Amino acid sequence: MIGLSGKRNQQIHRLTLTMKTQFIMTGIFKPISNMRITIALLLLIALASCNQNQEKIAAKKEEAKTDSVKVFVLTLDSAKKTLSLPGELGPNENVQIRAKIQGYIRKLNVDIGSKVSKGQVLALIDAPEINSRVQEFNEKIKAARSRLQSSKDYYERINTASQTDGVIAPSELQRTKNQMMADSSDYNASVFAASSYRLVGSYLAIVAPFNGVITKRNIEVGSFVGNANEKPLFELEDNITLRLSVPVPEIYTGALLLDNSCELTTRSFPDKKFKAKLIRKAGSIDEETRSEVWEFEVPNANRELKAGSYADVKLHFLRSAQSLVVPVSAVVTTLEKKFVIKIAGNTTHWVDARTGFNMGDKVEVFGELNTGDTIVLKPTEELKAGTKVIPKLSN
Repeated sequence: MIGLSGKRNQQIHRLTLTMKTQFIMTGIFKPISNMRITIALLLLIALASCNQNQEKIAAKKEEAKTDSVKVFVLTLDSAKKTLSLPGELGPNENVQIRAKIQGYIRKLNVDIGSKVSKGQVLALIDAPEINSRVQEFNEKIKAARSRLQSSKDYYERINTASQTDGVIAPSELQRTKNQMMADSSDYNASVFAASSYRLVGSYLAIVAPFNGVITKRNIEVGSFVGNANEKPLFELEDNITLRLSVPVPEIYTGALLLDNSCELTTRSFPDKKFKAKLIRKAGSIDEETRSEVWEFEVPNANRELKAGSYADVKLHFLRSAQSLVVPVSAVVTTLEKKFVIKIAGNTTHWVDARTGFNMGDKVEVFGELNTGDTIVLKPTEELKAGTKVIPKLSN
């Protein structure tokens, strides 16, 4: 279909041809004033020019209806993130020391804060019945040893005499041998029983299982110990080295930790930074917190840091490979999804995106995106998919 401007052009063109024809015919058959002809031609030219200007204005208005948007070209970048997380300090080893036998505390050698070494006696228990049983088994060992020695001597004499034919009956020789072997078994049983009771007797001395510090003491001299439901006698901690437990959010568990270490501060030393080395990971995500526990080893030779303290932990994460990174403003977040707007052929396309590291002004994105894609810098939900736009590259 021909528009209004096209119809006007056709009318002017026909009018111009008519005027030219009249001018030619008049020039042949009838003279006309040159002034009048000139004026008519000028009017026609002016009308044509005015029509062209109107077409240009209409084209500009049509172009103005197409929005221009700022865009950028998607590229790969190194994603890094520094994250502050809460952590908790704990001892490298911790044990509650209890009595294995019943008795009364006869002597205390340590108190809270005492530094102890492995094997050091912390307390002594008095249990007279244990001591008497040990003494009883010692006497049984002596009696069994005496019987064994007598039967052995008798067997040796009988065995020597049996070398002469007819002096010792074979049955007597066998009987003395059997008696010697029975006495030997009795002796060995007595030794084993005495050893077992000596082991029980060793429980009268409460000793430290490793180097550390006594952090709790729940007994006094004369206290009765050995009940199954009683409080532990002592609590011992190895705090020369501490363990730092940090719950790391699931999104960061697949990233690399810079130098496999972290920095931490505590309330007791807010201006001092301590270093810790990553030693193990839980290997499982907690269903409630959606995090994985990472454990760090904290040197504490001077025992400045205390087990049980909370710590502010700073972790520096990075990706093993470069990823797609966009300005935060390029991601539209709604109740249903997150997306970026890609421009192809001057037409907008919504592309679903998952975000990774948020680095303040930039964020990782994952989805149906590639390097070199043209992305809208500051999109909104109002910019619908399929909209014609004029992309303008942002500086």
